[in-house]
Amino acid sequence: MSDHAADHSADDHAVDIDKHVKVYISVFVALMVLTIITVAVSRVHLPIQYAVTIALAVAIIKGSLVAAYFMHLVSEKKLIYAVMALTVAFFVVLLALPVLTHENGFWLPQPHVDQPHPDAEHK
Repeated sequence: MSDHAADHSADDHAVDIDKHVKVYISVFVALMVLTIITVAVSRVHLPIQYAVTIALAVAIIKGSLVAAYFMHLVSEKKLIYAVMALTVAFFVVLLALPVLTHENGFWLPQPHVDQPHPDAEHK
């Protein structure tokens, strides 16, 4: 009876491995399709704002797939998601700091235009 149980356990293990391999192959195919999309978008002459937006969206999806499946974050506990959300929040704040710390919202200083003195007209 123990031989039968061991054989059954080995079969379950093989099925489990097959399931994981199928998931990894599916993720690999998705990453390849997204890479092809990225290359195709770079070949099409889109306005820079659209090209960068699409490239960043594809990169976010690809990074999420890699983190979720190849780094095994799919099977993690809720605490890891809280830590990851906090990290993303700090990242967004750090990206927003340069925009929020300038009056005009641009990183480069604007040239100063001299205004005529109000009394200059009367002279």
